[in-house]
Amino acid sequence: REPRRDPPTPQGSPPQRALWTMADEVDVIEEVEVSDSEDEEFPYENVADMGFEDEDEDEDLASALASIQGKPREAVKTGVDPRAVTQVRPAVVDDFIRNFLIKVGMQRTLDVFNGEWYELKAKGRLGEEYTSAVPDIYMRNEELDEQVSQLRQQLEKMREITAKAKGTWDKFRKERDFHRMHHKRVVQEKNKLVTDLKRLRKHTVSYDPTIKELQRKYEVAMKEKMLMRLERDRMKARVATLEAAVKQLQEEEKPEVEPEPQKPRRKKGKDSKLPPDEGVVNPFADLEFDAPPVERFQLRKTFRGHLNSVSGLAFHPRKPILATVSDDQTWKLWSVPDCELIMSGEGHRDWMSGVDFHPHGTHLVTSSGDKTIKVWDFAA
Repeated sequence: REPRRDPPTPQGSPPQRALWTMADEVDVIEEVEVSDSEDEEFPYENVADMGFEDEDEDEDLASALASIQGKPREAVKTGVDPRAVTQVRPAVVDDFIRNFLIKVGMQRTLDVFNGEWYELKAKGRLGEEYTSAVPDIYMRNEELDEQVSQLRQQLEKMREITAKAKGTWDKFRKERDFHRMHHKRVVQEKNKLVTDLKRLRKHTVSYDPTIKELQRKYEVAMKEKMLMRLERDRMKARVATLEAAVKQLQEEEKPEVEPEPQKPRRKKGKDSKLPPDEGVVNPFADLEFDAPPVERFQLRKTFRGHLNSVSGLAFHPRKPILATVSDDQTWKLWSVPDCELIMSGEGHRDWMSGVDFHPHGTHLVTSSGDKTIKVWDFAA
């Protein structure tokens, strides 16, 4: 059995090997096919026989693994991996130019260069100085330029990221300071409110006995008022009974006298005539009025003037005056819109149901649950 031989490894300097490694990592921009005739013209170097010989006809697992991986048997036994050295084929002038054109993206120039180069090469018009390898200094410069450009791009990206991070940090710091100040202000307001609540609770506790005493006095006064009203009604009924009895006695004691003819009284003024039911056209019958914007009405003022529920109200026909009646047996006049009390009156013995003004505004009419209607004259 013949000894195993390793494939030929391209030779070259470390810059050339790094350039080939970077070329493998670069994306393929254009793929160029090379014919068999061109491959035949490329000079190959003969690789000398390394002299590997099998010491034993029967290889064990370690020696088989070492032969597959291309490592000596001693390295497999000891577990030490010798440092692998990658040899790169030296770049010739035409490959260097092609790589440069591919990197800058000059496709049409690359096509023209390939055509003219192979044509001159076929004719034998290219000297050895044009087909020799490129000096290592150029490959090294190219590699360093590419590294510098990549580092600059990374530096610019890092600067942008740093600027964004700084702006974000400043923004978060401002928001933190704002929220911290807001929190302090809220805490101060909270402490102030807690202090006010404690003070108000103390005041409320101190006012509770006074409120209870006033409530008790109010209940006693209302009871006395009700008793006085009952006593007043009983006295009024008694007085009315006594007056009727006195009047009856006076009529019985008076002699009968012929009544004198009464003179007709002159009327000071004629009563106004009512308008006829037919033949009168209402000039306002065809008019249309817009509905009031109730949804835009707002409460302007609330005032309390009655001790019980309000059962009726009416506006004065000529003056800004409002009349109200209540179940507390009183009627009151209020100025509009100041809502100041102008006049108050009593005269009914039960709850009041309605109120209205005379068209001239000189009289006020009230009705009550005591089965009476009373007219109040303001002109008198």
